[in-house]
Amino acid sequence: MSFQEYLPDGITPDMLILALAGLAALITALAVWNTLLVRDPLGPRLKALAERRAALKAGITATPNRRRAKSKAKSVGLMRGVVKRFNLQRTKKSTSVVVRLARAGYRSKDAPIVYAFLKAILPFIFGAAAVLVMYVLKTWEMTSTYKLLVIAGSVGLGFFGPSFWVYNQTTKRQKELRKGLPDAIDLMVICAEAGLGMDAAFSRVAREMGKASPEIADEYGLTSVELSFLPDRRQALLNLSDRTGLKELRAIVNTLMQTEKYGTPLAGSLRVLSAEFRNDRLMRAEEKAAKLPALLTVPMIIFILPCLFIVLLGPAIFRIGDALERMTG
Repeated sequence: MSFQEYLPDGITPDMLILALAGLAALITALAVWNTLLVRDPLGPRLKALAERRAALKAGITATPNRRRAKSKAKSVGLMRGVVKRFNLQRTKKSTSVVVRLARAGYRSKDAPIVYAFLKAILPFIFGAAAVLVMYVLKTWEMTSTYKLLVIAGSVGLGFFGPSFWVYNQTTKRQKELRKGLPDAIDLMVICAEAGLGMDAAFSRVAREMGKASPEIADEYGLTSVELSFLPDRRQALLNLSDRTGLKELRAIVNTLMQTEKYGTPLAGSLRVLSAEFRNDRLMRAEEKAAKLPALLTVPMIIFILPCLFIVLLGPAIFRIGDALERMTG
């Protein structure tokens, strides 16, 4: 039986190969274009800052009755109803969840609701999927013990999956924040020496760092908005420290609060912090470089040494085999 029998009438294998080649070329071109496309992170961030500014302004100027009316108007949805019905969002835990989600970059009012809903519903979804695969579809032949272990693992994955995701996003975001923090401090020193106030300095650094470090720009822009609208400027600085969870930003916040309280020169303190942060980054780079020999030992043993042995000992082994064959012959 030839391959032509499976093709529709009028279509030859050459035409099919040409079509597949054209499709592959189109996909490659789209992938390259998507890679080279420059995305501007300023638009979504400016929109989020505008929403935060409007929320703070409404929270300060609105009456309590209007606040409750707005809260009730926005509390419509399936997830919110399920969370409230089963009391999945407790007061003490909800505060820590809000802080963790903020450190991961999820700051919307509905983020804790979505997080609590996913932690409640994903174990059932993953468990039902595992039961379907193990007992209904019978994709893999396993004993009952292994099937129960797979189902239990799926339920555990569904329960702990959102927490792992938030932790991973938090780690990535904190890494990006540490990477761009020394440059942001240098810009703050320039702004302070130029005579700008704290609000204007945060706003200016947020604009300048928009493309180089969107995470830093996001945090500084939000701090600038809170400094303008919150009645307590100290609380705005503490919010910056709580949202990030970085000791470096905590040191900056302490320096800024001391400057506000005692009137110490801001530029000199920030310059010292910038030098310390750069030294810390250099030490972390040197530490990673010092770990490389130990980390490369195992890959070298597994991948490089066998190839080296084959190249060096292969010809000798063949010669010995030929010599033994002649001796026995």
